[in-house]
Amino acid sequence: MPEGHTLHRMALDHSKWLGGDTLRVSSPQGRFSEGAEFLDGAEFVRASAVGKHLLWHFRGLERPRVVHIHLGLFGRFRRYVRKVPEPRGAIRVRLQGNRCTLDLSGPTVCELLTHPQVGALRQRLGPDPLDPKADPERAWAKIKRSRRSVGALLLDQSVLAGVGNVYRAELLFLHRIPPDLSGRELPKPTFDALWLDTVRLLQVGVFTNKIITRGVDEEGGHKSGRRERLWVYKERRCHLCAAEIRKMQTASRTLYFCPVCQGHGPG
Repeated sequence: MPEGHTLHRMALDHSKWLGGDTLRVSSPQGRFSEGAEFLDGAEFVRASAVGKHLLWHFRGLERPRVVHIHLGLFGRFRRYVRKVPEPRGAIRVRLQGNRCTLDLSGPTVCELLTHPQVGALRQRLGPDPLDPKADPERAWAKIKRSRRSVGALLLDQSVLAGVGNVYRAELLFLHRIPPDLSGRELPKPTFDALWLDTVRLLQVGVFTNKIITRGVDEEGGHKSGRRERLWVYKERRCHLCAAEIRKMQTASRTLYFCPVCQGHGPG
């Protein structure tokens, strides 16, 4: 499932590729036919993101609506600049603009929302580290009262919007947080530093369109090689102490951690 940096990068790209175009909108698969008919002929204004959710904004509709997309595990976009193929497979939405055609297939969610419904979506999500106006104290208020592990809380989108399994493991390692430490045991200075690193690393992710956590300096500079640079996620040994990386299940996902740098975890 894409993490938050990917959706914010998509929002930037979609805005660049389609912004200002009057679109032809269709649903070859048929599962978004009414929405496509409603949007056909409208102007694409911009795309935005909140956490792992993508929003398309339009102008020229008889009633204001926003398209809300959650890609889930199988959703993906394909862009065509020159030759546009005949629709094949489960294409939920096809947007045809002046500069490109964009196909969406396999999303978990693709729906039209009113502006109040978009507001409700934002309210049920935690602060997004990529939102300059985000308030980290909203996340801290939930974490400091919780008996759940910090690792589980980082994946809870109602606590913090946009962090997924890769960033979760990397952030816990960077701040030497034991994999089973509860939210109520997390010191406030550690949370503050964790938030700043989350912002910094997600911004690097947007810029590079990769998850890079190893080789990033304090100012957010990076060395983007051919592969994603990670500390512990799916690594065999710790890059600091050479201990064997261990795994445990937390919030129904596999958490990778260093038993020396972070602690041994349960058992």
